[in-house]
Amino acid sequence: MPIYTVGRASQLLGVSPDTVRRWADAGRLPTRRDDQGHRVVDGHDLAAFAVELGQEAPQGPQAPHLTSARNTFPGIVTRVVKDGVIAQVEIQAGRHRVVSLLTSEAVDELGLAEGVEAVARVKSTNVTVELS
Repeated sequence: MPIYTVGRASQLLGVSPDTVRRWADAGRLPTRRDDQGHRVVDGHDLAAFAVELGQEAPQGPQAPHLTSARNTFPGIVTRVVKDGVIAQVEIQAGRHRVVSLLTSEAVDELGLAEGVEAVARVKSTNVTVELS
């Protein structure tokens, strides 16, 4: 399972590192200390928290949207459902939830699983998923 620093978790959630630390101190986001004493977040916990956060109503001034001119949505995989040849992958990219259908083979080749960092790129009616 991937492990994320507070800084990287803050980028994936679209907030400041201080906000992530406050959530951790308040018990909202489970963290632990690594061998060097730095606070880190397990990928599974970050994925679950990203889903929870994405369902909350926005409050106060919002950070800039996680978009670009090239329709790129960096985020964290929150769910993978494989059913034979086809698979469904859900990515929480800030406040946005992106769902893509792709082959189970592609999911396996990319190593997509809950808690893995990924990027969804949207072009026309197709969404591609790649590792960041």
